[in-house]
Amino acid sequence: MQVILKTDIENVGKLGEVVNVKPGYARNYLVPKQLAMFATSGNRKRFEQERKKLEERLEKQRFEAKDLSEKLEHLTVTIPVRVGEHDKLYGSVNNNHIAEALAGQGFNIDKKKIELEHPIRSLGDYYIGVKIYPNVQPQLHVQVVRHDEKRD
Repeated sequence: MQVILKTDIENVGKLGEVVNVKPGYARNYLVPKQLAMFATSGNRKRFEQERKKLEERLEKQRFEAKDLSEKLEHLTVTIPVRVGEHDKLYGSVNNNHIAEALAGQGFNIDKKKIELEHPIRSLGDYYIGVKIYPNVQPQLHVQVVRHDEKRD
């Protein structure tokens, strides 16, 4: 099924491209979320009229994402955890913990955008990717410390 993309979608295409996707993906995800429209002749004409507004909106989102990226690059998130003998963590630090720590510092980042391959199971410093926008992925500095020795 052919659709016209209304935004850049990773692994699918860029704004304005006519791409072939599976019918279920188009009907159940792309079109309802207004990420694409069916590639009919009428929609192609309508899209060309809307293209400038869409490009301006995407450029604004890209600018905001780069601004947020710069702020996150210079940020250190400290997560205090309880540890047992030999500094072994009780449990682990996952995307949820990092998202909550970011929210405590005024950054509202969805936990799904934090790219943590495996939960953190030991004390130390980690650099974790945060996928804010396509091609905008800052490295967030996360410190996992004992709950009684918070660092700044």
